[in-house]
Amino acid sequence: MRYQLKAIAQDGHVESIDLQALDETSARLQAEGRGYTVIAVRRRAALLDGWRSGERFPVVLFSQQLLVLIGAGLPLVDAIETLAETERRDDFRAALGQIVGSLRQGQAFSAALAQLPHVFSPLYVATVRAAERTSDLAPALGRYVAYQSQLEALRKRVVNASIYPLVLLGVGGLVSLFLLLYVVPRFGRIYEERTADLPLFSRLLLSWGQLVEGHGMLIVGALTALVLAAVYTLRAAPVRARIADALWRLPGVGERMKVYQLARFYRTIGMLLRGGMPLVTALDMAGALLHAALRERLVAARRAISEGQSVSASMERNGLATPVALRMLAVGEQSANMGEMMDRIATFHDEEILRWVDWFTRLFEPILMGLIGIVIGGIVILMYMPIFELAGSLR
Repeated sequence: MRYQLKAIAQDGHVESIDLQALDETSARLQAEGRGYTVIAVRRRAALLDGWRSGERFPVVLFSQQLLVLIGAGLPLVDAIETLAETERRDDFRAALGQIVGSLRQGQAFSAALAQLPHVFSPLYVATVRAAERTSDLAPALGRYVAYQSQLEALRKRVVNASIYPLVLLGVGGLVSLFLLLYVVPRFGRIYEERTADLPLFSRLLLSWGQLVEGHGMLIVGALTALVLAAVYTLRAAPVRARIADALWRLPGVGERMKVYQLARFYRTIGMLLRGGMPLVTALDMAGALLHAALRERLVAARRAISEGQSVSASMERNGLATPVALRMLAVGEQSANMGEMMDRIATFHDEEILRWVDWFTRLFEPILMGLIGIVIGGIVILMYMPIFELAGSLR
């Protein structure tokens, strides 16, 4: 969003400044970071504000670039200013400008990031805050980039495994619609005089063809509206939450979803522990990644750990550790290297999830192909069945 500011420059003159910012506070901070004293702020309407608000700030790319600039010897403020100067998108440049303004006012980097909660997650802010205590920002950024890269790699492999089944469903659905909306109505004209002699399912199919021929546009419009309504409904957060809860209760799928969430949970804790964060605080930070049922168990486990009980026993007692994770946690406690052990647990669970996804897709693809073949073949057979009967009666 664009803002018009009236401000006093360092030489005492009143100037009008036009800035791109995320909000009024961000615009004010940008101007104050340049040495102005802001008198008034007014928002200017922009046609593209709604479109730009849907873009997401590339936090991982920002961290990678910042890591390179800091490694090259640039101070933090100069590095972020350099990124702001090279940023083409106005909203993202405004976010970087607000961070620079906060840093020039003497605020800590983590405090500057916390002022943009819609851009930087609490996990990212906590990672930076822990790094500020030990003055190792560059290693912390490297750990966060590696953490996000590992999560993204797992997500991509799961998505890639689901592409082929989705393509099969799409092609099968389009072929079925083509038969039902185009081919069947034309076959109905051939059998108009022999409707009474046709089998039941053939009569139903041809009745559908006559309905499509008489009200084709209405049916296509209804199907389109149904698809749009389904897409809109599935995009709603409450609906997705209910679907996730239903999947969570399925015996096989729910267990794999639990393992997937535990893998993210352990990987997050491992990153925070290696950054110098206390275990109890790391558990609080990572708890937001878990399902509601697991979060309740985590509260009990955290309470037990804060009372002095071992991590492995607390996690096992509350159902937050698989047998393999339990052994690794015990080893981590003995070696006082819990952060690295958490990473190994997450890697093991990630590999387990990928093996299950691979097995499931190998099993599901032929079953799906068979079901699509049955549907399409059934429609074709019902259309040609009267011809088969007529050929049999001529013998």
